[in-house]
Amino acid sequence: MDTGNIGFMILCTGLVFVMTPALAFFYGGLSQKKHLLNTMMMVIVTMGLASLLWIIIGYSLAFSGDNSFIGNLDKVFFNGVSSESSSGLPEGLFAAFQMMFVLITTAILTGAVAGRMRFSALLIFLSGWIILVYAPIAHMVWGGGFLDQIGSIDFAGGNVVHISSGISGLVLAMVLGQRKRKKNESFTPHNVPFVVLGTGLLWLGWFGFNAGSALAADGLAVHALLTTNTAAAAGMMSWMMLEWLVKGKPSIVGSCTGAVVGLVAITPGAGFVSIGSALIAGLLVSPICFYGTRFVKEKLGCDDALDAFGCHGLGGIFGGLITGLLADPAIGGETGLFFGGVDLFVAQILSILFTILFAGGVSFILIMVIKKFMPIRVSSSQEEKGLDHSLHNEQAYQDLLGNE
Repeated sequence: MDTGNIGFMILCTGLVFVMTPALAFFYGGLSQKKHLLNTMMMVIVTMGLASLLWIIIGYSLAFSGDNSFIGNLDKVFFNGVSSESSSGLPEGLFAAFQMMFVLITTAILTGAVAGRMRFSALLIFLSGWIILVYAPIAHMVWGGGFLDQIGSIDFAGGNVVHISSGISGLVLAMVLGQRKRKKNESFTPHNVPFVVLGTGLLWLGWFGFNAGSALAADGLAVHALLTTNTAAAAGMMSWMMLEWLVKGKPSIVGSCTGAVVGLVAITPGAGFVSIGSALIAGLLVSPICFYGTRFVKEKLGCDDALDAFGCHGLGGIFGGLITGLLADPAIGGETGLFFGGVDLFVAQILSILFTILFAGGVSFILIMVIKKFMPIRVSSSQEEKGLDHSLHNEQAYQDLLGNE
C-alpha cells in the first residue's frame, strides 16, 4: 500500500467531514434566532443518518455493478469492502471519503426549508433522498454510469453534490410554501460571527473536498488545491465589490457568501481547468448567484430560506458549464470548448439538464408521497414560537436568570 497516499486521503476525509458542522454554523448564523438550533440540527443529523445509510446500502448503490443508472446490492453493509490493499488505495478508505460527500450534500438542501419543515418529515425525506437521488447520481457520474458514459466530467461534485442538493432544496421550498412573516419581522441573519466561522471552516474543508478528489498525494491534488483557493478568493472579492456598487456598502455576510459560491463553482472543474480559469469562475459566479437569489425569491416567489438553490444550485450549474468551456487538456486530459472540445461542452449541458430533471422529479415525487401520509410543515403557532422550543424544547441563548 502507498502509505503517503493513504495518509493524505485520511486527512482529506477528515477535512470533508468538518464541512458538515461548518455548514451548521453557516446556516445557523443566517437563520432567525428562534430557529437557530433547529436549523443546526437539520444539518448535524445528517452526520448520523447519512453515515449509517451509506454503510448499509448507499455505497453499494453508488459504487457497485455495471448498470448505467444505479449499482447493485453486492456491497451492502460494506460487504467485501477491504481496509487493506496490496497496491493503491484501500477501498474502505475510498468508501469513507465518499461517505463524507453524502453528509455535506444532504445537509446543503436543508437550508432551503429552514424555519418551517417538520423534523420527522425531513428525516424521512432525507432517508429516501440518499437512496433514490444521491446514490444513483453518484453512480452515474463516478461509478461508470450514464453520465460518465456520455462523456461528462465532474471532478468533485458539481452534479453529484451541488446541483442535486440545490434543485431538491428548491423543490422542497416550493412544496412547503413561504415562511410566515409577522408584521415588521425580519429574516436577516441573527448571528454574523457564526457565518464567518462557518465560512472559514468550509473553505478549509473544501481543500480536502477538491484536492482529495485526485485520490492521491500528487500534482493534480496540488493543482486542485490552488484552483479551489483562487476561485474562493475571486468569488469573495467579486461579491464584495458588487454589493458595494449596488447597495453602497460591503457586508461581511455577502463577502462570505461570495467565497462559498466561488468554492461551489470550481468544484466540478478543480482538476480540469487552469488557475486563471478558476479566477474567472470565481469572478463570474458571484454576480450570477447575487442576482439569481433575488430572482428566485422576488420573481418566482420561492422562499429558498438560506439560498441552498441560489448558491449551490446556480453555482453548480455555472461551474459545470464553465468546466465544459475552459477544461484544459494539458491539465486533466479533458478538452473544453475554448480548446476545441465541442463534445465535452455538449455532454456537460446534457448532464446538467439530466441532473436537474432527475433530482427535481424524484424529490417532488418523494415529498408528495410523504405528504400523503403525514403533515410536512409545522403549525403556524409552532413556527411563530420558534422551532427550537416547539420541536426540540431547547433554546440557544439564556440570560443569567435562565430566560430566553
